[in-house]
Amino acid sequence: MTTYSGPIIDAHHHLWDLRLGRHPWLSAAAAERGGLGDLAPLRQDYLPRDYLHDAARHNVVATVHVEAGWASDDCLGETRWLETLDKADGVAARYVAQVPLASPDAPALVEAQAAFDRVVGIRDILSWDPDPARRFAARDGIMDEPAWRAGLAHLRQHDLVFDLMVFPRQLAGAARLAADFPEQQFVLNHCGSPIDRDAEGMRRWRDGLRELARRENVAVKVSDLVAYDHDWSLGSLTPVVMHCIDCFGSDRAMFASDFPVARLHASFDDVYDSFKTIASPLSGDEQGALFFGTAKRIYRLDALSSAG
Repeated sequence: MTTYSGPIIDAHHHLWDLRLGRHPWLSAAAAERGGLGDLAPLRQDYLPRDYLHDAARHNVVATVHVEAGWASDDCLGETRWLETLDKADGVAARYVAQVPLASPDAPALVEAQAAFDRVVGIRDILSWDPDPARRFAARDGIMDEPAWRAGLAHLRQHDLVFDLMVFPRQLAGAARLAADFPEQQFVLNHCGSPIDRDAEGMRRWRDGLRELARRENVAVKVSDLVAYDHDWSLGSLTPVVMHCIDCFGSDRAMFASDFPVARLHASFDDVYDSFKTIASPLSGDEQGALFFGTAKRIYRLDALSSAG
């Protein structure tokens, strides 16, 4: 067994400056969201220097910034703000931007986002649950709506990935979506969000993940394992990680931190030390793909070297 020590691309994290007042889900009046627990610890600025402090013990050479719930009526504002940040240390080298794909303005917004060289993907969160406290999306079934699908269809012409965030109850629908858009690259966020931790809930997640993985145009981010496993241990994380890798293979799986959100329940060192321990029985090539190569390929970080 070999513990990985090579370069890392963190394929999913967020930044925000709360002084801008553009993150309504982090306002003091906002309710709990997505089953994450008390959001109060997140109500502070999180900028590149904060990320670099958290990641200091790990060889992170580049990161992918994923839209962070910026006000939806100004999704280009987040991209413009990211462009003002210092990229010297590789933080936010690429962006997954926000576009509300059901909007009549979606074609123009996708084109505008794609005009930024660092934008390599789009996210429009679909996670919905009957429990209002768990919901991210406004309604159920969005991915089946013709208007939303019409918006999604514009990504391919700009070579943009779609970051897919759903709950396990939606994985079968996600598999149908991927089948209906076979030329579109999808990346499932956060292992498919295994939120129900009882035996039946985990069985539903395992079965749904395996069904989705049959679609070759879908990859998975092994990220924020602690979001729905607040009392986690290495023993509870390992089967989740290994099921993702078993379903998708290392060439369609990538590790990511989801910082600072994951900091609600774990430190950055906890996250990446766990990844390194869990992956240590795998081959060097497999580890290289999980920590670096898959994210490099899918998020177009071609200038980076695995020897870096």
